Amino acid sequence: MQTSFRDNRFLQAMLVWLLGLWIVTAINPFDRGDWFLENLLVFIYGGILIATYRTFAFSNLSYGLFGIFLSLHLVGAHYTYAETPFGFWLQDALSLSRNHYDRIVHFSFGLLLGYPFRELLIRAVGVKPAWSYLMVMITVLGFSGFYEALEGIVAVIVSPELGAAYLGTQGDEWDAQKDTALAFAGSVVAMAITWWLVRRRSA
Repeated sequence: MQTSFRDNRFLQAMLVWLLGLWIVTAINPFDRGDWFLENLLVFIYGGILIATYRTFAFSNLSYGLFGIFLSLHLVGAHYTYAETPFGFWLQDALSLSRNHYDRIVHFSFGLLLGYPFRELLIRAVGVKPAWSYLMVMITVLGFSGFYEALEGIVAVIVSPELGAAYLGTQGDEWDAQKDTALAFAGSVVAMAITWWLVRRRSA
């Protein structure tokens, strides 16, 4: 049975957290133009989740995973992904060639959103649980590739001069392909964990 938003304390707390984080990260961002571009999709997808809550409510676990992913994204939007401090710390600690914060977020897309996608596919689309694991991985791969294409289109249309900062390629010509591959890898890990938990629960 679906819990109304008024009675869902977890969802209320998460919404307060995200609004608070959004306000904090909106204060003096590294690049205001890039911050605006990065937040366009947040507004769109956030609006969709809010608008569809009455007709299709995800589980609190899924909303929590959405919240973690959006938190990572808001931090990246504040600094721009190529300039995020945690990425520089990781770069120094592991002697990496670049700031990999964007790679972490792309991997997290598949890792954190794989379960919500599975929930959506089973409950709304009617995909059989046995097929859901493969369908989630395909869905994540498709969404990730679509996002990379959409990023380029948005950058060209809205603000071409911010292209490098917004896309966060850091000089890597294969950046889009690597990001998509990492998202797919994240979904594989997520589905492997989900399969193990489901199997353990039914044993």
